[in-house]
Amino acid sequence: MIELIALIVFFVSLAGILVVAFRKIPQLLELSEAGPLVLDCKKLPEKAKKLPFLKNLSFDLLLQKTLSKFKIITLKTENRTSNLLQRLREDSKRKKFGEDDNYWEEIKKLTKK
Repeated sequence: MIELIALIVFFVSLAGILVVAFRKIPQLLELSEAGPLVLDCKKLPEKAKKLPFLKNLSFDLLLQKTLSKFKIITLKTENRTSNLLQRLREDSKRKKFGEDDNYWEEIKKLTKK
């Protein structure tokens, strides 16, 4: 039964993909006539600096700020992890200390008998 449902879902999905592909074929043929889009990666930083909101942007400063924020996040995570480990250690010490109290009570009971 599960195999039948999976097979039906597979064929319905395949049919959906084919419908979308056949509808888009004319648009895809028009794109191929326009020719490939070529980007010149060497001139990209120069073109980016011509944009008004990127004129005064220093990539070194941006990298420095990004790394500083990453360092702060890392330190916060380390601090939280350290606090969590400390709490877990304290809890385990309390549990271990509570077990020792029962030990002496059991010895007292055994000596009274």
